[in-house]
Amino acid sequence: MAMRQTPLTCSGHTRPVVDLAFSGITAYGYFLISACKDGKPMLRQGDTGDWIGTFLGHKGAVWGATLNADATKAATAAADFTAKVWDAVSGDEVLTLAHKHIVKTVSFTQDSACLLTGGNDKLLRMYDLNSPEAAPQEMAGHSSAIKKALWCNSDRQILSASEDKTVRLWDRSSMEEVKTLTFDTSVSSMEYVADGEIVVITYGKTIGFYNALSLELIKTVEAPAPINSASLHPDKDFIVAGGEDFKLYKFDYSTKEELESYKGHFGPVHCVRFSPDGELYASGSEDGTLRLWQTAVGKTYGLWKCVLPGETGLFKKNKEKQRLMTSVECPGNFSEYVCLFNNNNNNVCKLCRHRENM
Repeated sequence: MAMRQTPLTCSGHTRPVVDLAFSGITAYGYFLISACKDGKPMLRQGDTGDWIGTFLGHKGAVWGATLNADATKAATAAADFTAKVWDAVSGDEVLTLAHKHIVKTVSFTQDSACLLTGGNDKLLRMYDLNSPEAAPQEMAGHSSAIKKALWCNSDRQILSASEDKTVRLWDRSSMEEVKTLTFDTSVSSMEYVADGEIVVITYGKTIGFYNALSLELIKTVEAPAPINSASLHPDKDFIVAGGEDFKLYKFDYSTKEELESYKGHFGPVHCVRFSPDGELYASGSEDGTLRLWQTAVGKTYGLWKCVLPGETGLFKKNKEKQRLMTSVECPGNFSEYVCLFNNNNNNVCKLCRHRENM
């Protein structure tokens, strides 16, 4: 009998969750950031969903959020006509970048020295974070709002998806458009997979996979319902997707076969991403929650524990891991603490206190 998928629900947001992103794997694990229409992006431990802190400062819905590879910096894009850069360790706002319209997307280069933004003013902007007072470089070409913009090809090129039903590839050095893909309907999401130079594009019920360097089509997968977001497993074994029917779908990447589908959210799924180790995937929904789902159901990982026959309960929380976290000072916006004690040596671990019970 197949094991039942039991997602972890991450509460805290009060409006729809519209974007999420994982960091790379660091010495402290990996991390997850979420963007929400409540204007309060949140940082969490990636493998457990445990709340770490909320970035406070935006005065409108936050449409996009990202972390750099080592989770030391965060960036957010918002309806208050700004993009912000944050210290992801302290929670402090580092930089506010004013725009002329709503900002929808942000992306760091691999060295975190440059930030790419896009939004309703139809322009791509590149900011040198080492010279924040300098004017950004701008690229024009889209005829409608930019929904997503990502670095690719070792930061030598840029991919952008727009409400004008196109995805465009740009050269960073010449700042010129290289190639354009045109679709019959608006593109709902885009993901770049550096290993293999693959770009995942969703439009309507279609999940398309393209070569990121040439934008040549590799394959398409058709889903049962309109899809808002899709993600390719790091090992390219599976695809997960979510959309308008509240469900999460899992497909075999090679055969395109639908393997599983789960209904856990109480609203359309707006975003879905695999974790950097591929052990789980996260989804964000209109219902205001994030949910974490196991790639291999029943495996002991994070807060999931495989229970052998004769043991009671399907899952139990791994208290030991929670008590062995490294002590972290959290000044600035992350200003309230709850103290946990390591059972072995009584060292205090300071965690930022959520407004709900921990």
